[in-house]
Amino acid sequence: METKKYKILNLYANIGGNRKLWGEFLESKGIEYEITAVELDPKIAQIYQDFWPHDKVVVVDAHQYLLDHYKEFDFIWSSPPCPTHSQVGRLRAFNEHNKATGQYSPAKYPDMKLYEEILFLQGYFKGKWCVENVIAWYKPLIPCAIMGGHQLWSNFFIEDFNSGTPRQITTKGENDRKIRAEKLGFNLDKYTGIDKRLALRDCTEPELGLHILKEALKETPKLF
Repeated sequence: METKKYKILNLYANIGGNRKLWGEFLESKGIEYEITAVELDPKIAQIYQDFWPHDKVVVVDAHQYLLDHYKEFDFIWSSPPCPTHSQVGRLRAFNEHNKATGQYSPAKYPDMKLYEEILFLQGYFKGKWCVENVIAWYKPLIPCAIMGGHQLWSNFFIEDFNSGTPRQITTKGENDRKIRAEKLGFNLDKYTGIDKRLALRDCTEPELGLHILKEALKETPKLF
């Protein structure tokens, strides 16, 4: 009789910071698993695939993939794009005098796909789920937990966790990239044609990703 595998959906996967420690932990517990990672940028998706060749990597829009495939999984992680929600993104809209430096970006509507996914998972998904985003410049429209530099929505209790988040790094340029790469444990030196600093900045630190998976695997009552 075939053992049922624990199926994980990793949306907006980037290079896989949140996923980095999952495999080793699941294997140590004797849990058979399958991970499907969804990443829209094909160059970033290839890096993820290089790091974890046994994961299924899908290069499509994660928002639509969730709607089409959510029933297939036991645990869903989602990290929707954060610039329109972040404090830094909002501040850049006020720095018009810095256009020449590339630090300016015009004001934009907050991307409501974040809340669409939270409400969708609350209403329809029967497994465990977690949606991660940065600390917003506004009061969250749906209550959430705050850990390090993250806001977390889930249908299970997540015990507080201090990870020393790389999001708190304030250095700039190449030095910032090297510090993030060292803290996260990713070497992107051989890759070209991508913004390495952005790829590393957008990583959820592996320790927090593992902590949340461990909490999801506990037999805890759903919050919604």
